[in-house]
Amino acid sequence: MSDGLTLRDRMRGIAHEVAKFGTVGALGVVVNVVVFNLCTQGAGLAPVRSGVLATTAAILTNYVGNRYWTYRDRDKSGRSREASLFLLFSGVGMVIENGVLALSHYGLDFTSSLADNVAKNVIGLGLGSLFRFWSYRTWVFRVAEAPAAAEPAAPSSPPR
Repeated sequence: MSDGLTLRDRMRGIAHEVAKFGTVGALGVVVNVVVFNLCTQGAGLAPVRSGVLATTAAILTNYVGNRYWTYRDRDKSGRSREASLFLLFSGVGMVIENGVLALSHYGLDFTSSLADNVAKNVIGLGLGSLFRFWSYRTWVFRVAEAPAAAEPAAPSSPPR
């Protein structure tokens, strides 16, 4: 703990971060649920295909919210690295989320609209969100490194 913050200060900071991440995530959930149900009920697409489309729309929404609100004070110097990692970890979250849906729908034969929504938007999304929170704060939206303290100049040769 070389930065001088107490445990209470650290916990308060994490709670604030979790609240902002959760708010952005809630918007993403709304996008996810609406797009998923429009695709399955309105367009008649298969559940996993609908899930991938819905999750993709939510990922785009969440990137904007997290980059420009939740983690706006974090390092912005490596945007292409950040976007690549965000997409990578979001993709893993998408596999978790829609893997639960596929297991429920095709493996366990729970094929009702309610079962699909619970599997994808409650269980899968919950597990995927836990993974995303950890990976985004650890790897994607990193804290900017403080510049190293200037080292003292090397002593010049003694006068002759």
